[in-house]
Amino acid sequence: MTEGDALPPLREVIARYGLNAEKSLGQNFLLDLNLTGRIARCAGKLEGKTVIEIGPGPGGLTRAILDAGAKRLIAIEKDTRCLPALADISNAYPGRLEVVNDDALEIEETALFDGKAKIIANLPYNVATPLLIKWLGKRDRFSSLTLMFQKEVSDRITAVPSTKAYGRLSILCQWLCETKREFDISPRAFTPPPKVTSTVVTLRPRDTPAFPADQKILERVVAAAFGQRRKMLRASLKPLGKPTEDMLEKAGITPTRRAEELTVEEFCALARVYADQ
Repeated sequence: MTEGDALPPLREVIARYGLNAEKSLGQNFLLDLNLTGRIARCAGKLEGKTVIEIGPGPGGLTRAILDAGAKRLIAIEKDTRCLPALADISNAYPGRLEVVNDDALEIEETALFDGKAKIIANLPYNVATPLLIKWLGKRDRFSSLTLMFQKEVSDRITAVPSTKAYGRLSILCQWLCETKREFDISPRAFTPPPKVTSTVVTLRPRDTPAFPADQKILERVVAAAFGQRRKMLRASLKPLGKPTEDMLEKAGITPTRRAEELTVEEFCALARVYADQ
């Protein structure tokens, strides 16, 4: 028995409170409690931990996180229609769930807790990447991020060089975090079913980035390289305004290679050379 066993099934909650998913909010509710439990387990041990959840909706994943033992769960929900359903969950798990009615893109979530927290969320597709970029900028406050994206975005996060999905997001995420693709979720598991497959990914921020580089300079170099990804680096890097072939030679990179062929380590070497010129 868990504290939440007295709660009604999620479909009943949706009907009771009229929680039809809003397309404008990117809502697709996950009602399969086996899947929500599996997502919560991907985040590792939750006992005694503070967890942030974004867009809990009717609370399927919320229940799973609390059942997994989270000491404190801060659920950030923009849709006021969901607040009564979340209040029922809060009552079922006394003193453990705090619901914040706000926009996850605007809120300063790190002001809501001390120390480090875990983020676990089924992210609305329309704001998933901006939220990830936001959290990477505050990665020292998060011990892990277990996030559901549409498969295309998860492919970009975990892609390796010389693949179609490999690009700017791959390099930034893998430079700052250890990334792990967890599992795919069929559209049929959601209400309403999205048009794409979803994938759960866990990112664990590194104590220090994987290789030495200034982040702003690295992002500038990577943006230039992938801005014309079909071109050789000797051409695609010209917008940086420095002698391209000389820069590549100093970094130990053949000028005829293309952006998608370079490893994260090689991009960092290139960024260091660019900073020194």
